[in-house]
Amino acid sequence: MERKEFQLHDIVEMKKPHPCGENRWKVIRMGMDIRVKCEGCGHSVMIPRKRFEQKMKKVLVHAE
Repeated sequence: MERKEFQLHDIVEMKKPHPCGENRWKVIRMGMDIRVKCEGCGHSVMIPRKRFEQKMKKVLVHAE
């Protein structure tokens, strides 16, 4: 399986939307766990890296 490329402050799309209806998440912390923040309601969650890579669909906006 190919590793997905993403970096800090990227906006990513997940396979399932957040309960608030938004499907855009901002990567705000990277390590063994990835912390992402919902662009709709501002809720943040920490997900293990392997699970995040499985659930991430694509990068919508690359950080500069």
